[in-house]
Amino acid sequence: MKKHTYSRRQFLGRAAGASVAAVGVPYLIPASALGGQGNVAPSARIVMGCIGVGGQGTYNMNAFLRNADVQVVAVCDVDRDYKDGGAGREPAKRLVEAYYGSNAPSGGYKGCEAYADFRDLLARDDIDAVTVCTPDHWHGVISVAAAKAGKDIYCEKPLANSIPESKAIRDTVKKYARVLQTGSHERSNDSVRFACELIRNGRIGKLHTIRVNLPSSDPHHLEIAKLAGTSFPPMPVPASLDWEMWQGHTPWRPYTERACHFWWRFILDYGGGEMTDRGAHIIDLAQLGNNTDDTGPVELSAQGWRPATGLYDTFLKYSFECTYTNGVKMVGRDDGDRGLKFEGTDGWIFIHIHGGRLEASPESLLKEVIGPDEIHLGRSPEHHRNFLDAVKTRQDPVAPAEVGHRTATICHLLNLAMITGRGFKWDPLKEEIVGDPEANRWLIQPMHSPWHL
Repeated sequence: MKKHTYSRRQFLGRAAGASVAAVGVPYLIPASALGGQGNVAPSARIVMGCIGVGGQGTYNMNAFLRNADVQVVAVCDVDRDYKDGGAGREPAKRLVEAYYGSNAPSGGYKGCEAYADFRDLLARDDIDAVTVCTPDHWHGVISVAAAKAGKDIYCEKPLANSIPESKAIRDTVKKYARVLQTGSHERSNDSVRFACELIRNGRIGKLHTIRVNLPSSDPHHLEIAKLAGTSFPPMPVPASLDWEMWQGHTPWRPYTERACHFWWRFILDYGGGEMTDRGAHIIDLAQLGNNTDDTGPVELSAQGWRPATGLYDTFLKYSFECTYTNGVKMVGRDDGDRGLKFEGTDGWIFIHIHGGRLEASPESLLKEVIGPDEIHLGRSPEHHRNFLDAVKTRQDPVAPAEVGHRTATICHLLNLAMITGRGFKWDPLKEEIVGDPEANRWLIQPMHSPWHL
């Protein structure tokens, strides 16, 4: 990009300034500049680096590769050769170079660099945007560093593994005028957005209850339940893995494969269990339908069960209730069809996760047409594509940092309510638990040096 007298970064910076000067006027880019008819000028390409290229990270990397106006030039992972369900940095590098071997971008391609340390990737000034698809405990540190380095960010959900980390991402993205898309891809489903338009336009009457079904009955949940109380003996660290770096700022523990790839999500130091896994998808849609994307509940209570001993310590059984200032209650349980049901005075709509299949009563609701003067939530071309378009226009994507942060906050508060065994009053403006200093201290997760936000 430095080869061009008018770089894409300068172009986007001026575009952002122009959009501020013309509030409310959509910023349009000519189709030719975006790769119309397969012709993408090098200066119009979004140069990307992918941080975390295990299973989900490789999936996201491949999704971005398929866009002609993207050029992936770097991958990063602490595991060189992760084989079980994912790639690792060297296999990911080979995937990128093999893709461009048959889809070589015009203007030349100098290959893909593989890094073990995300800081080396972020130091490159030719990279415009990054994916952050690491285990949850790394989202905060990496996303904050990426925003400070001037990169736009596609960060997997939940936005972070604690409320302070999530808040730091939101605030840093705003301070450095970055674009962030949370990987809450259900928001980009047309049927989901249509359902939320029906709800927000009063088609089910006055919304009063949102019922969240978050079952923990998949094979991997059953396996974790079977292993309740099990402590695994230390194992030799694979030669391909930097275990110290993988743990990062969290408390040190000896290596076992059952704490690492995939299974980390059931250890609170690294993830929040099903509550922040699929829960982040479902609760996110509750926020959208309830028109509370920039706020949250004011009261929360939850009860649950988790193993009392052993490696895995996230909740496998739970029930919860949240109350919003508009009187809407969100109640959840760990069974039923995965999804959420919006109940109003005149009917209901159920959204299935994943896929967005809708059910409604009366069924005629699903044939309604949203009028021109009603609330429209727009449509996303696809979650990854929506991010790329936002990078170019400097407008918010469908799941910006504020949205991801507010959803993650609810998930973490519900986990905290179960850990402490008591409910909370929450101030969504001050973002603190009301009248409970001890519970507020629980929100903070100390970080080992040299890591900090």
